[in-house]
Amino acid sequence: MRSSIKITLIISILFILSACSEQSNEVSIDKKTDAELSLAAPYSEGDAIPAMAYIEHQEIYNAESVIPPQCYTKTQGTNNPCYTCHQSYTNSPDRPNTMNDGYLQGEYQFSDLGTKNHWKNLFIDRSQLIEQISDKEIKQWISQDNYADFVESFSSNKNWQGEVTAIKNLAYPNKAFDDKGLAKDGSHWVAFNYKPFPSTFWPTNGSTGDAMIRLPKAFREKSGKFSVDVYFANLALVEMTMKGVQSISTIPISEHTIGADIDGNSQLTSNVNQINLRTHYLGDAKNIALNNLLYPENTEFLHTVRYIGVNDDGTIYNAQRMKEVRYMKKHSFKNKAELASEYYLEAKEKHFENLPQVHLLGDKGVNSNMGWTLNAYIENAKGELRHQNSQELAFCAGCHKTIGSTLDQTFSFPRKVEGSEGWGYINLAKQQDAPNLGEEQGEILTYFQRVGGGDEFRQNKEMLQRWFNQDGTVNSQKVSSAQSVYELITPSSKRALKLNKAYLSIVREQSYIFGRDANLTSATNVLQHVDESQAPLSIEHRYDWDIRLDWSKTSTSTQVKLN
Repeated sequence: MRSSIKITLIISILFILSACSEQSNEVSIDKKTDAELSLAAPYSEGDAIPAMAYIEHQEIYNAESVIPPQCYTKTQGTNNPCYTCHQSYTNSPDRPNTMNDGYLQGEYQFSDLGTKNHWKNLFIDRSQLIEQISDKEIKQWISQDNYADFVESFSSNKNWQGEVTAIKNLAYPNKAFDDKGLAKDGSHWVAFNYKPFPSTFWPTNGSTGDAMIRLPKAFREKSGKFSVDVYFANLALVEMTMKGVQSISTIPISEHTIGADIDGNSQLTSNVNQINLRTHYLGDAKNIALNNLLYPENTEFLHTVRYIGVNDDGTIYNAQRMKEVRYMKKHSFKNKAELASEYYLEAKEKHFENLPQVHLLGDKGVNSNMGWTLNAYIENAKGELRHQNSQELAFCAGCHKTIGSTLDQTFSFPRKVEGSEGWGYINLAKQQDAPNLGEEQGEILTYFQRVGGGDEFRQNKEMLQRWFNQDGTVNSQKVSSAQSVYELITPSSKRALKLNKAYLSIVREQSYIFGRDANLTSATNVLQHVDESQAPLSIEHRYDWDIRLDWSKTSTSTQVKLN
C-alpha cells in the first residue's frame, strides 16, 4: 500500500509566478464550470473517455493520484509489498522523517474517493496490442536517443521557465560519464551505482533506470575553482550522513589539495582513500554543517526511466530511449524541527479532514512543501519528451512527500553501493544481494518471501518460474546462489521486448493518468474497490525495514557486458 494515506484530495492547480520558494505568491486558475465543459466535450455520460480528453478540458480524472497502483494489491492477508514504503521509526528520535506510517501495513485509510481504484490500465489486456508491434520496430524504437532533442528543444524555448537538465550523451552512459561517474561535459552531475527499489524499479517489471546527483557550487570548489578532490570528499560526507556511518572509502583524494586531514592520521598526504565523518563540509562549503539524514540546500537529483535494452546476445542494458526524465532540487533547507512541523500539519489536516493541496508551479513542477521541487517529463505520442501536465505531476507527490521509509524524501542515494565502489554509472552486475540494515538475509530474497512473488501484484510469471517452487514457496537456495543482482531482477529478452511493446501502446494512447505500469495482461491480484473494514495484512505479516543496505555483508562480483 505505497502511500495509502487517508487523504481526501482536491488538486488546486497553482502556479508560482516568482522564484520557487516556500514564500512565493500562488495564483489559482479558475476551473471551467460543468456546464461549460459539457458544451465543449464531445462525450456523454458513460462513454469511455480518453485520458487526454480530461487534460484538454481541465477535468480532474483522479483526485487521489497520490495513491499509486501498488496500494490496491490483493494481499490475501499474507502477501506484503507494503513494508517497503510504510514504516515507523519511533525508536530513532534523530530521524527527520516522522511520518511513522507503519500502521498502514495493517489497515486501509483511504478517502471515500480513494477506495475506488482509478488506475484503469491495470485491467487492460495488451496482448493484441503487443502482437501488432514487431520485434524489429520495437528494437528500433528503444535504440533512438530522444534525450538530446529534448534538451535542445527546451533550451531553445525562450518561454520555458523550468530547469534544463543537460548532460551530453546521456543516452550513451559510457560516453557521458568517466569511470568515477563524473559527467564528461563539465556539468558536474555524478552518476552512482545503486540497488533499485523493490520491485517496481526492477527491470523485470518494466523499466531500466539510473540516477545522478549534483551538489551546489560551493561543494565542488576551493577558492572559487573546481576541484575533483573537494567534490568527491563532500559527496562522501553526504553519503555518510545519509547512511549514518562514521567512515567510508572514497576515490583517491589529495589532502594537500583540500587542505585538511580527512582520514584522521594527523598528517596531509597526496593519496587518501578513506574519509572520516566531520562536523562541516570542505572547500568553499567549509562553513556549512552536516545535518543528520538531510542533504545540503540546492542538492539536485536527476533520474531517467528507460526502456529495457536488449543486446544481440540477449543481455539486458539501459536503452537509449527514455520513458521519463525526473528531476528534484532541494530549493529550501528545512531542519528536523521544521520538517516535524510539516508532518504534524499533514496529520492535523487529515484528522480534521481538511483538503491538502498539491502545489503545482507551472514550468517548475511541484513544490513538495518539504523543501523539494519535483519536475518530470514524459513521452508524447511521437516519442518526444514533453513536460508532464498537472495531473501527471501530482502522481509524484505520493512517493516523494509523505511515506515513512524515505530519507529526506529520496530513495536511490541511500541505497548507493558503499563508498568508492559506488561511484560510476549503475551496473547491476557489479552488485550482489546485500541485506537491509539490521537484517542478515539478502533484500531480494526477503522480498520474495514476504510478497510471494517477483512484483507487488504477484503476476510476473517469469519471476515465479525462475525463483519459486511449484508449491509457491521461494527457492531460497537458488536465489542465494545467484551471482549478481543483475541475474535476479532482469528479464529474458523475450519478456523485455513484450514489456517495451506494452508500454509503447500506453505512449500512443497517452493514457498515463490511467496508469504507467506496462502490464502484459489484465491484473488479477488487484482490488478494484477497497473494503476498509478488512485489514490488509495480519499482524504476523507486518515488518520493520530500513531502506538502506548493509553492503559489508556482501561483496562485488565481476562485471558483465551491459552496453
